Amino acid sequence: MTVTEPDKDGAAPARRKLITGPGILLVWLYGVMVVGAVSRSAVQISSDFDKAPLAYTLSAIAGLVYGFITYSLVRGGEKARRAALVCCAAELVGVLAVGAWTLADPSAFPDATVWSDFGMGYLFIPVILPVTAMYWLNRARRAAA
Repeated sequence: MTVTEPDKDGAAPARRKLITGPGILLVWLYGVMVVGAVSRSAVQISSDFDKAPLAYTLSAIAGLVYGFITYSLVRGGEKARRAALVCCAAELVGVLAVGAWTLADPSAFPDATVWSDFGMGYLFIPVILPVTAMYWLNRARRAAA
């Protein structure tokens, strides 16, 4: 996917699209997760922040991560692919850590986060999505090489 040389007219090379085929579904799913996580955390933070500040803050962070990944997928190009890959890996670590934490110490989370119980409240999409996205992003790199 590395395209660094200008074309024959001297123009900058076009970014390679990441949202072809299954990539379109990834963008759609990440977009839904952005809306879900950001709207959920906005309501919770504005109305009941004292109840579960850690949970609501983690949901807001999840929404920001989903938003950045969505933007990177739409933007395309090698830099965006690498940034999305790093964010997907961080997202997976977050889902696994928060999921394990909510099971090990439920009292730390008086209310659920997007990543609670490995995303059970979101049909486990938060744990499946980064794995699928990392596979797609690595596949896109190999296809362009």
